[in-house]
Amino acid sequence: MTNHMTNYSGIAETYLSLWNATDPAARLALLEKSWAPQGRYTDPLADAAGPEAISATIGAVQEQFPGLVFTLVGEVDGHHAQARFRWGLGPAGEEPLVIGFDVVTLDGDGRLVDVLGFLDKVPA
Repeated sequence: MTNHMTNYSGIAETYLSLWNATDPAARLALLEKSWAPQGRYTDPLADAAGPEAISATIGAVQEQFPGLVFTLVGEVDGHHAQARFRWGLGPAGEEPLVIGFDVVTLDGDGRLVDVLGFLDKVPA
């Protein structure tokens, strides 16, 4: 149940580990565990609902940016059943090439229901 004791940083880290999971079966298993069945992901380039569509979206991003990893940039801010955080995408241990900002909404069990993504820095 989400409340003032929710571990928003842990939720963000689990979420980013999902984006770094390159094995489709492992990614889908993590997605089914951490997202509500009706979960939805929306950003300027994608709108996906349900585990299979979200996993396919992540797989497409990994194909577009092979070998790059998602990392947390800064602190996670959360309250009630929502959190916001910045992330970076780039070579491991280096400056991110892409930086984004996500807002997530959680259900009563702390699973992701809705993710709204924004792109702050994109290579030309």
